[in-house]
Amino acid sequence: MTTPSPAYFAARPQRSLPSGSRRPSSVRHNGCSRLPWECMAAHLGLLPLVATTAHKLPVGNMAARPLVQYVVLRGDLRGEPFSWPLGALVAQACHAALAVTHAHYEHPDTAAYLEQGGSMRTVVLEAPDECALTTLAETLQRNSIDHQVWTEQPENVATCIALRPYAKEHVHHHLKKFKLLK
Repeated sequence: MTTPSPAYFAARPQRSLPSGSRRPSSVRHNGCSRLPWECMAAHLGLLPLVATTAHKLPVGNMAARPLVQYVVLRGDLRGEPFSWPLGALVAQACHAALAVTHAHYEHPDTAAYLEQGGSMRTVVLEAPDECALTTLAETLQRNSIDHQVWTEQPENVATCIALRPYAKEHVHHHLKKFKLLK
């Protein structure tokens, strides 16, 4: 096998992974997060020794305060008289999470959360009924916590609340009475 010429590396475009993607540890080279050909090309002076977008440090102070997106789903929708299928309930949570993320897309915590890719933390909690969900929405509103109440149409049924990503310590005390959805 012949070694590629320096021109080969110079002509090759710099590769970066989609935002949030990670390289498997098997492609690390001597503890470096670059692909082996990138390391060789950088050491030959053909590529700069700067990190690509896939290697950016976390936005803000994420390392010190992990961000969590909380979703609170009505548990009574599973039983009588509603008897919603599991897929419909999951869809409600997805709709609410996407809606609040879209509404607060420009917020630095939302951007930092989305940069985490496969490491995003989402906690799904259960509100026992619509009254508990409404009370939570009022509490969040009073405390200026960004959230989205998802109301299923045409039934006009409030099904779910999703918060934009927050540091756990900022919002946990408003949510601690709710149990994990099971």
